[in-house]
Amino acid sequence: MAEVQVQEKGGKGGKVRSKKQSTRVDMTPMVDLGFLLITFFMFTTTFSKPNVMDLGLPAKPKKDQPKPPPTEIKLSNSISILLGKDNRVFWHQQDATSLNDQTLMETTLDREGIRKVIQQAKSRAADQAKFTVIIKPTDDAVYKNFVDILDEMAITKSEQYGVTDVKPWEKAVYEKKVGGAAAPAATK
Repeated sequence: MAEVQVQEKGGKGGKVRSKKQSTRVDMTPMVDLGFLLITFFMFTTTFSKPNVMDLGLPAKPKKDQPKPPPTEIKLSNSISILLGKDNRVFWHQQDATSLNDQTLMETTLDREGIRKVIQQAKSRAADQAKFTVIIKPTDDAVYKNFVDILDEMAITKSEQYGVTDVKPWEKAVYEKKVGGAAAPAATK
């Protein structure tokens, strides 16, 4: 609490000239209240929960269970999407023999780009119920683009999709297309 101390000063002849009062405020209760408020808000606050994207992954096979045969996906029922560097996105519906730098098409990550490509490929599919999108991020791709492609799967209602590595023959065509793997310069 606050205390008031009275001091009298005497001058010549014992007269009291003035009374000076000095005040001292005890800050202990204020500090206690501050700490009580801080702890109250710390205990009653809900911290933000991390946003997690749910991926439907297949269950791990049991030890006794035989490995299922690899699934064959027809080219007419699938589209392969390659995520490249500098936010570039490429797609194709080709096999190893017919893929080249002219058949590896480039698009963008917006609604007029990859979304339209997926919807058109799905509408041209022989069996739309089995239409599959194969996502292949390259080593140069950024995580944001991967998340954007997964969002496009939800928007286009593409329920069957998979994430896999880029095949060597696709990587060669991709590098030729982006010019990233140019042959060493010839010396004269």
